[in-house]
Amino acid sequence: MRDYPQMIAVNNLIEPVPRRIRATLGGQVVLDTVAARYVWEWPYFPQYYVPLGDVNSDLLVDEAHSSKLSRGTARRFGLQVGDLSRPSALRVFSGDVIDELDGLARFEWEALDAWFEEDEQIYVHPRNPYVRVDALRSNRSVRVELEGVLLAESNSPVMVFETGLPTRYYLDRTAVRFDHLEATSTVSECPYKGTTSGYWSARIGDVVHDDLAWTYAFPTRQLLPISGMIAFYNEKVDTFLDGVLLERPETHFVKH
Repeated sequence: MRDYPQMIAVNNLIEPVPRRIRATLGGQVVLDTVAARYVWEWPYFPQYYVPLGDVNSDLLVDEAHSSKLSRGTARRFGLQVGDLSRPSALRVFSGDVIDELDGLARFEWEALDAWFEEDEQIYVHPRNPYVRVDALRSNRSVRVELEGVLLAESNSPVMVFETGLPTRYYLDRTAVRFDHLEATSTVSECPYKGTTSGYWSARIGDVVHDDLAWTYAFPTRQLLPISGMIAFYNEKVDTFLDGVLLERPETHFVKH
């Protein structure tokens, strides 16, 4: 499961990436560039397009297949690192294309083992430069209930403000009523927070409400204040902030 924020919508935009971008496969550096481009293929986040000259050509397998895409003609390549093969891993644009894309390669994100901005690993997709995420400690009271059953209560939450998403309230584990929660095997990824280390469902009577809460044991550097804390989908539970019941928001996670 992936955590896709509902970000500020941007589309049909190409911008330079002001960061060094690298990616690896099977222990080999596949690409290393300081001249990547952000390309918004759809409104919510961009993809990296990389100059072909900054791709390790020894690892490319020409699949001899070209196709006309919305942004122009692209030739398909696979990757081969030793016995490790990743077919259809990238497309290279040339000839009949938007001028800014000529000679650029667009990789399938999951065709590679790891991606890095400078020396920091990133997850799921490139971070949108127009998205901001802040984690702020607060002394406001937060109470979480479901069907009148108390799930958590705290006067020291960390509030996470993320562009396009409702405020998330991360609570210390000692503030959570685990007698109502059951651990699940669900894992989600977020380009801004990292990979979750746990999810919980809530059992209220005989009914199980799936995956209401989660935690990040090792979040990204920017979100270290939420390390080990637990947040609930305020789309799925009743959240009281300073004693006031908040309206359940509508997001792509839950449609009311």
